[in-house]
Amino acid sequence: MRGYRFRSGAGRFPAILAIAGLAIIAMAEGRAGFTAHEKAYYADPSVVAYVQPGLSITVVSAAIAANGTISVEYKLADPTGAALDQTGVTTPGPVTLSFLAAYIPSGQAQYSSYITRVATAATGGATATQPAADSGGSTQTVATGEYIYTFKATAPAGFNANLTNRIGIYGSRNLTVWDLATDYADTTFDFVPAGGTPQPRDIVRTVDCNNCHGSAVTATSTNGLAAHGGSRRTVDLCIMCHQPQNSDPNTGNSLDMKVFIHQIHMGSSLPTVQAGTPYQIIGFENSVNDFSTVVYPADVRRCETCHNPNNGAAQTNAWLTTPGAAACGSCHDNVNFATGVNHPGGPQVDDSECATCHIPQGELPFDASIMGAHTIPDQAPGVPGINFTLVKVANGLAGQKPTVTFTVTDNSGNAIPMSNFSTGSNSLSLTMAGPTSDYGYTSFGSDVTTPGYVTESATSATCTAGTCSYTFTHAVPAKATGTYAIGIEGRESITLLPGTTSATTTNYGGVNQVIYFSVDGSPVTPRRTVVALANCNACHAYLEVHGSLRNNVTYCVLCHNPSNTDASTRPSATVKAQQNLPPQGINFAMLIHKIHTGENLEANFNTDYIVVGFGGSENDFGAAFASVPAAIQNTGVRFPAMGPTGAVQDTAECYMCHTGGSEAVLPIGKNPVTDPEGLLNPSPATTSACTACHLNESALAHAQSNTSPQFGESCDVCHGTGAAFSATQVHAGL
Repeated sequence: MRGYRFRSGAGRFPAILAIAGLAIIAMAEGRAGFTAHEKAYYADPSVVAYVQPGLSITVVSAAIAANGTISVEYKLADPTGAALDQTGVTTPGPVTLSFLAAYIPSGQAQYSSYITRVATAATGGATATQPAADSGGSTQTVATGEYIYTFKATAPAGFNANLTNRIGIYGSRNLTVWDLATDYADTTFDFVPAGGTPQPRDIVRTVDCNNCHGSAVTATSTNGLAAHGGSRRTVDLCIMCHQPQNSDPNTGNSLDMKVFIHQIHMGSSLPTVQAGTPYQIIGFENSVNDFSTVVYPADVRRCETCHNPNNGAAQTNAWLTTPGAAACGSCHDNVNFATGVNHPGGPQVDDSECATCHIPQGELPFDASIMGAHTIPDQAPGVPGINFTLVKVANGLAGQKPTVTFTVTDNSGNAIPMSNFSTGSNSLSLTMAGPTSDYGYTSFGSDVTTPGYVTESATSATCTAGTCSYTFTHAVPAKATGTYAIGIEGRESITLLPGTTSATTTNYGGVNQVIYFSVDGSPVTPRRTVVALANCNACHAYLEVHGSLRNNVTYCVLCHNPSNTDASTRPSATVKAQQNLPPQGINFAMLIHKIHTGENLEANFNTDYIVVGFGGSENDFGAAFASVPAAIQNTGVRFPAMGPTGAVQDTAECYMCHTGGSEAVLPIGKNPVTDPEGLLNPSPATTSACTACHLNESALAHAQSNTSPQFGESCDVCHGTGAAFSATQVHAGL
């Protein structure tokens, strides 16, 4: 297809359409190289085959002449590898580029930019020198798609030609005239001007950022890490400017990557924020970027979430081997290393002594070593662990009381006696629900107050040589059909380092397991798979809720079913205003969608989502966090996925949680969802799931107008897999 070139912008597209048989070829090529999460996947195949959306920037070479002149030779291409005309005259879409140049000074570990600007605070007066892109350089065309850019800025006289240098290029390709998106890309190139092997800074990789911020960045991808309008997309580029030279003149806050990224991710947990001082960065056009209410989705002590030891980065363990005041003080921002305030080691004039106390790994959890200081109690060395295996279910037919055979062992394979689960907050329980076609409305007896399921303590199980057997006191309903499920949960408590000043008591649980069984002799049919636990843990690292008892989505849905609400806990709400409000629905699809919609509930729909939990706790996912002082409570959950322009809260990236395209496999005909605080109660299954994000009256009216009292919802006609407006298509990135 790319062999057909026409110089006239007005004539080339019609000419392609006129070529006999070409439309058939275009249909085959239109989706090639694009995923179902990109708009181009659904665009007119003929247009896509011609335009080939996407942008790739590749550096051929770079040099710094003896007089300090900096130049870079680069290529522009579409995803097929075909050359792109930077002006957009002979190939579709003009490409706009910016250029960076930096080096690592001798004896240092971070870049310093050759190009700077002076930024002035919005109120005037305060200034800061910041790295910047080059302005006023010249571009020479080598051939279509290949160019040489000569910087206006130069290296200073007497520059050291033996140091590692980096060229950065970022830019965009505007395809809006073809009703396609603007594509963004960036690249970096390391070199030593005098020749030799560069030693670039290489600590965190973009792929690790994209576990939370979106998909991997490719030539066609519009999702993933993005900043400054979407054009900066890789950590390699970010660290060229976000280094010690950079700061915010308005707040005085450092914009060094190792500082401000820690502070952004700490957000509401920053000691200074807890004390009432907001953490803000004043950005482009004096925009106020307040990160005071950010809640990191994993435990903030889990440094290896970003500092992934397996990411292949040359200096991936720098956080362990080279501690320093800037990086460590960014999270522990109430420590004054100069005066020694809040620092047990006293004043520190520089970083030279940090590694003396803060070695990578000490002998004990919670010690001054870096790993020790970041120990998560329930995953500390010395925690025995709990491991469940559900072996089989006997006597599971309708009307019978099922007998479950299971094992419970510690991490060494030793059987854990049932007596361990009968003390204090320790527990071991089995939960039964069904049918798997949809949970929620099965009654297990008049004495069962939990809607759609029954949970029984299994501590009375009979065990022999580590294999245990428990018979439910409640029966499978007499008229039950299909497949039912039984899940297991349990936890123990332990005091680590007992008898010492570091003694810490913690609960730890086992990973929930679920087993399925037929109640009528029909084939066993597990509950549909909608989300993957691995997807949850990409952000949450180790999903764990309800006091370490629940940590597996296949188990969560047994209780978070269509009929369940917080009715049992709302009367005891610690916030009295909540006590008299209607119960809040907690069906899993609605719950998770609303939680992740977070701050947009209030910003876009003037509502909130407050669930009253155990002990009457108020869990507000749409407005403010109680841990943040009232003066700076201004937002709720921020879903971390970034859209094409770099803004978080891109909840359209359904694939971040869903698996196998399940977001387009609509739950037509499933149980209605109880939603006393919602706009419609009960709400049909698909309507409930979709309007948990699209929470406005017009969306609900649309759903209702396409729901028949006799036949139910018809959402799948337009929004199902392969339909004209499938959920996958309408949520695809630009």
